[in-house]
Amino acid sequence: MNCHRSLSFVRRLHNIHARKLLYSDYGEPSQVVKLVEEKLAAPQNNQIVVEMQGAPINPADINTVQGVYPIKPALPSVPGNEGVGKVLSVGDDVKNLAVGDIVVPLELGLGTWRTHGVFNASNWMKVPNQLGLAEAATLLTNPPTAYRMLKDFVSLKPGDVVIQNGANSACGQYVIQLCKAWNLVSVNVVRNRPNIDELRDSLSKLGATHVLTEEELRSTSLFKSGELKAPKLALNCVGGQSGMEILRKLEPKGVHVTYGGMSRQPVTAPTSALIFKDYQLRGYWMSRWSKENATNPERAKMFAEITDLMLKGAVKAPAHKFVPFKDYEVPLKKTLDMKGFSGNKFIFTFGDNVS
Repeated sequence: MNCHRSLSFVRRLHNIHARKLLYSDYGEPSQVVKLVEEKLAAPQNNQIVVEMQGAPINPADINTVQGVYPIKPALPSVPGNEGVGKVLSVGDDVKNLAVGDIVVPLELGLGTWRTHGVFNASNWMKVPNQLGLAEAATLLTNPPTAYRMLKDFVSLKPGDVVIQNGANSACGQYVIQLCKAWNLVSVNVVRNRPNIDELRDSLSKLGATHVLTEEELRSTSLFKSGELKAPKLALNCVGGQSGMEILRKLEPKGVHVTYGGMSRQPVTAPTSALIFKDYQLRGYWMSRWSKENATNPERAKMFAEITDLMLKGAVKAPAHKFVPFKDYEVPLKKTLDMKGFSGNKFIFTFGDNVS
């Protein structure tokens, strides 16, 4: 028998009050998500027992519970795609992980909104113990999305200009930091608000080269004056008029990538922009890339580069707020208001799970 699965440990497993959030019907999370307890079984073969340490609440998680996301898990289901945990026990056939390892999920839909779980070891990746809780918990989606969009659509070199809207979103904050790390110029567009100066200052401290409101973007002379080169790449997570405005700033043959639609308005482009400027309108979905590149060495290389930047302090987690798991109802109720995602990202924290 594997020494990690001693009789004393198996007994201790049964003293863990494993709790998880569960939904059996699609709907608003605050109405359909319930807290339940379960009894853990000892890990078998290629399985591991993971004690969760942190798990964020992302818009995709909420949309999945609502039943409006393209991925629809079989019900009942545990929400949560991202997170970070500690390996408590491993099955006899597990070779890639060991007890005490800090791990993050490599697959979507594992259900991270739980205190503990039994999972296939192949679905988890070891990360450095020194990685911050928030950085590790949010590693799966937004950092790779920013990374791939900056790498895969246009060949960028130091000094090139990237423009994005929704710059204060979680992904937008990673775009800013990666642009700084790679010596790219970032033009970051946000909605006007009463605390715009505070927001502008916080994004500038992350490394934003320029921060403009949507109104300022329409009237800016940054590009016409020659102070900045026209952007080669535009990243759009808003859609509607905002998406069109950043399209208009591109250089000829520039690429406009849409990865979100926070305004719930369609992406449109003037006919003249397509004919005479030869703009390219593309779309990006991180879930598709991850599925298609699950075993691609490039994926491991990407995570290694991102975590290295995090360990060096060049990239940090987006603005966030930790919420004890026992208070799960609070952030779920806030998601009924779309503005709930415009400020701090909520991250569940787990503790006092063993009785």
